[in-house]
Amino acid sequence: MKKGLLVLLSSLLLSTASMASENTAKGLNVIITSEDAQTQMMGMVLSMMTLKQNKEVNMTLCSKAGDLAVKGMESPILKPQDKSPKMMLQALMKQGAKVKVCPLYLPNASKDESVLLEGITVAKPAEVASSLLNKDYQNLSY
Repeated sequence: MKKGLLVLLSSLLLSTASMASENTAKGLNVIITSEDAQTQMMGMVLSMMTLKQNKEVNMTLCSKAGDLAVKGMESPILKPQDKSPKMMLQALMKQGAKVKVCPLYLPNASKDESVLLEGITVAKPAEVASSLLNKDYQNLSY
């Protein structure tokens, strides 16, 4: 009985590990709303790791995280990378990540599109909803 249970458990673990290694997702949809720099950085780091696995990243910045998309706005340098979330955001964009700000961000921050870093646009709710519902992408929210 014990031997049979051990064989069954081993088979289950091996098949689970096999399925986990076969990630067929095209990439990540990442929504960042937090103003906390460490939380923002975690979203950036995981997004970078996703790009390094030749997957896509679609990022939407909302609320205080939208400040990362604004020219001249700074974010703190964090260890161990000695980079800021904004520096990581710019590196992500250079690697091909698509970055947008929520449509509510600019008008509620008394800003317009001219303040956005090059390559960042305003999200269209229907497109974001479609991306979030796309089963080919994993969704992360920070």
